[in-house]
Amino acid sequence: MARIVILGAGLGGTIMAYEMKNEMRPIDDLTVVSLGTTYSFVPSNPWVAVGWRQPKDISVDVSSAFARRGIKLRPEGAKRVLPAQNLIELNDGSILDYDYLVIATGPDLAFDEVPGLGPDGHTHSICQTNHALDAKAAFEALLKAPGPIVVGAAPGASCFGPAYEFAFILDTALRRARTRDRVPMTFVTPEPYIGHLGLDGVGDTKALLESALRERHIKWITNARVMKVEPGHMIVEEVNDEGTVKSTQDLPFAFSMMLPAFRGVPAVRGIGSLTNPRGFVTIDKHQRNEAFPNVFAVGVCVAIPPVGKTPLPVGVPKTGFMIESMVTATAKNIGALLRGAAPRAVATWNAVCLADFGDQGIAFVAQPQIPPRNVNWSAQGKWVHAAKVGFERYFLHKIRQGKSETFYENFTLDLLGIKKLKDIQIEAAE
Repeated sequence: MARIVILGAGLGGTIMAYEMKNEMRPIDDLTVVSLGTTYSFVPSNPWVAVGWRQPKDISVDVSSAFARRGIKLRPEGAKRVLPAQNLIELNDGSILDYDYLVIATGPDLAFDEVPGLGPDGHTHSICQTNHALDAKAAFEALLKAPGPIVVGAAPGASCFGPAYEFAFILDTALRRARTRDRVPMTFVTPEPYIGHLGLDGVGDTKALLESALRERHIKWITNARVMKVEPGHMIVEEVNDEGTVKSTQDLPFAFSMMLPAFRGVPAVRGIGSLTNPRGFVTIDKHQRNEAFPNVFAVGVCVAIPPVGKTPLPVGVPKTGFMIESMVTATAKNIGALLRGAAPRAVATWNAVCLADFGDQGIAFVAQPQIPPRNVNWSAQGKWVHAAKVGFERYFLHKIRQGKSETFYENFTLDLLGIKKLKDIQIEAAE
């Protein structure tokens, strides 16, 4: 019998548990460690922040779904991973041992790296559902007392799509409330150009997003370093291509949502042979760590180098389809090891994204995510918003049912008419 532990029950950890259950042997034991029992569909958080969803609409208590599949759940959360001993110290002081570990924690939100940033400072967040609920209260106050909005991301952020989404969703919600004319908006980003997305653009995202911002009267500042946030205003340095300061701006706001930089969670951060200096888990092409080959990682916690050089730090996003690709490869590779075979599954890391604007949106496909690409496509239309609503319902239904289908491939790729975008490849036996 092998003891398999998955650390994290977010998007990556939950579907990892379902797929791992299919690949393991009947004699093996599977445990998920999570802080609590609730899974929240993070892509819907922007809708929570403007009152279009309630937290209960996008949340699932996974304990019953896990129990039906024979998956154990430890809701205490992890304090520290001890990879040299094959142990995890949980927050209640207990110790959990493992033969194989899959780290799927997602990121730690580095609000503290910019003074005044974040829910404990002076800006809001949509990174967690409780953050989005707090933002909703501030948005409702904005409707009663309109004023300027600043939306965007801090240097080191690696998930720019939600920032663009939220800017456009705010615009749509304000127009519906007939208050948009009293709310100037500015989009602030460390990207070298609009639509870079940490990927050096996908298809025509630069032109599409610039056009959408102009159409909706949203100003923008690129190569922007957020220096500090104080009540009602944000100090931003705009830098030149070589990184020198071009100008310093003091941006007033009545409401602000800024995405922070990401880093690895405290349970793994600082374990030099396991993680890089930012605390992200280093992996090989089979999703496993070279120093500890029985430790695998999937999702946002994985270390990926940036796409090219930029004046300010710009991380690479890990989209849902890309995470699903990692999950499938990892499950197959651990399954192979359990049966005495070598791991041969390699995630292709393709990116498929539906960016909602509240009434329309932009879809893009990058195959693979890191250039050069075989497919580099983007498109815009009202169908994107409808597709994202449909996908939300589809995904949450599958999570509740404990299904192990490849969600993004079965739904999104069929929607886009892409039939041959496989999510893993198997290397030829040596």
